[in-house]
Amino acid sequence: MNVSQGEWAAAPSVRQESLAKIEQLRLNGQLPSPKGVALTIMELCRHEDVTTEAIARVVQTDPALVGRLLRLANAAALGGGRPVAAVPDAIMRLGLATVRQVAMGFSLVDQYQEGPCQAFNYERFWSHSLLMAVAMRNLGLLSRIGSPDELFACGLMARIGCLALATVHPVEYDNLLRQGAADTQLSLLEHRYLQADHNDFTAAILYDCGMPKTLVEPVCHHEVPEASGFADGSRPHQLVHLFYHAKRLADMAVAPDAERSSIISELLLLGGKLGLDVNDLGGLVDRIIAQWHAWGELLKVKSGSLPPFAAMVDAPVPKVDEQQALYPPMRVLLVEDDPSTRVLMEAVLEQMVGRPVFTAGDGRAALEMAVEVLPQIIVTDLLMPVMDGIELTRALRATEWGQSMYVVMLTGVDSEEEVVEAFEAGVDDYVTKPVNLRSLRARMRAALHYVQLLEAWERDRLQLKQFAAELAISNRKLEHYAMTDLLTGLPNRRAGMDHLSQAWSAATRFGVGLVVMMIDIDRFKSVNDTHGHAVGDRVLVEVGRLLRTTARKDDHVCRTGGEEFLVVCQNADLKSAVLAAERLRRKIGSARIAVDQMELQTTVSIGVASRDADMADADTLVVAADRALYAAKQGGRNRTCFNAAGKLSCGSA
Repeated sequence: MNVSQGEWAAAPSVRQESLAKIEQLRLNGQLPSPKGVALTIMELCRHEDVTTEAIARVVQTDPALVGRLLRLANAAALGGGRPVAAVPDAIMRLGLATVRQVAMGFSLVDQYQEGPCQAFNYERFWSHSLLMAVAMRNLGLLSRIGSPDELFACGLMARIGCLALATVHPVEYDNLLRQGAADTQLSLLEHRYLQADHNDFTAAILYDCGMPKTLVEPVCHHEVPEASGFADGSRPHQLVHLFYHAKRLADMAVAPDAERSSIISELLLLGGKLGLDVNDLGGLVDRIIAQWHAWGELLKVKSGSLPPFAAMVDAPVPKVDEQQALYPPMRVLLVEDDPSTRVLMEAVLEQMVGRPVFTAGDGRAALEMAVEVLPQIIVTDLLMPVMDGIELTRALRATEWGQSMYVVMLTGVDSEEEVVEAFEAGVDDYVTKPVNLRSLRARMRAALHYVQLLEAWERDRLQLKQFAAELAISNRKLEHYAMTDLLTGLPNRRAGMDHLSQAWSAATRFGVGLVVMMIDIDRFKSVNDTHGHAVGDRVLVEVGRLLRTTARKDDHVCRTGGEEFLVVCQNADLKSAVLAAERLRRKIGSARIAVDQMELQTTVSIGVASRDADMADADTLVVAADRALYAAKQGGRNRTCFNAAGKLSCGSA
């Protein structure tokens, strides 16, 4: 479907000057677009009265698409539900919108496995895109912020604009890619030389695919989520950070080993923001990688071989040459309009920094080169044609990437006003002409020292980010330990009482039922005395496991201490809770607990009480259940008693 000019312009990443260009490319059929069955599906979905049966008939003509949709539909059933084997069922489960979106994505994967742009790595692009798709689906399941299958389609095409530029401008894009710029710098180069960046193209293609604006905008800001402008905590803010998380995970998977450790540190921090400790994050990443391999086989997309995430976290950081760490290579740009002076200065500067120096003959040429090579030090003449040194400095300082460059001005004018104007424009230092080599070396030493401090600061910043990630994980582990009974793995008394307090508030607010069970293992002291505490601990662990697996899905089980357990039953009445308690009692009584070469049996007594209108608080409810438990113990144990409005009643063993 073609979007309207107004709707398209509303997307913040699509600039007005790009609209006409991209629209013309679309009309000429030059943008990457679906073919065959996928195109037919998109055409059918434009009709409001299209039926599932009509889409199914089209899908069934493409066996590869059938297999892919069935896999996605059955992945959607991981949380429960029967597997589907029929195409109409798969379409019903996924929804027409998702079928349309993923059909287009799969069509593009099939068509563009290779292409004319030599510097564009098509294999790496699709491998990265497929991993983003799988990661977004899993992150969507974890965060419940959107349809996991729709997020899969968005992840698959989140960087489709790069493929579009490689397709539409293969030669020009080849030249840009060979400059090795990062994503944000690449966007600047794309706009400068191609009048539109890859995010512009991504937005256009996603809108054509029928993606909603609420997903397109986060996709188009995911490379630099902090610059999105979305309100903290809003759905777009959460989505843009999820897309960034998925991108960094994909970056890690396709990165060389030497670059992987720094990305892993960032993933630990991002996982901490989702409430995942290192073990949970490792499990999530390993599942995503396994699914990536499975999808790679299905789509004929290569997926790399990676060790388990825990092994990558523990892997030693690659050693960096000590001399290189102290004196990183410097990128120096010399701007001088006089050819003979430029040749002489170039030789002197190369000797000082130990590597080739970039050169330009005027300020405008220097500004274009600065965008491409991002020099750390600029040595520029003051008086030049086209754009002088002061204008060049002002232009650099007006950009984010130019603010950290160290600028040394060469001037033959030794006037205080000229010097003041240069410093006000942003010059860091100056040398008068004719240049005194000793004076120039002193200025360059200061510039080199500045760059080294900047590099050291960046390394410290990355290290601090890693420390922050590790601290967040440690804090979450401590919080987990503080709320968990370490022997049984159940929530402890503190966690149980917190949960009961919340359940009490909800029951009071909405007028629903609330029941608690107090459970005590019968004659547990004799187990310890006869068999020892190690065997007693094994009995506690097994009883805790039986309670957790036998209790109803919404019941909250915790160990309150010793041989006592608490079960909080929300939205329950006394009758159903007593029946559930009896089921627990019989299950534990019939269990055989294997310890070494023997089998033990144990029983429990249970006290049940429900929330009454005259109860003051949750503690009163616990006391009522405790009274019922005491009655069960006094009545011969291995039985359930309940407290109804202060009246105690017991069942027989």
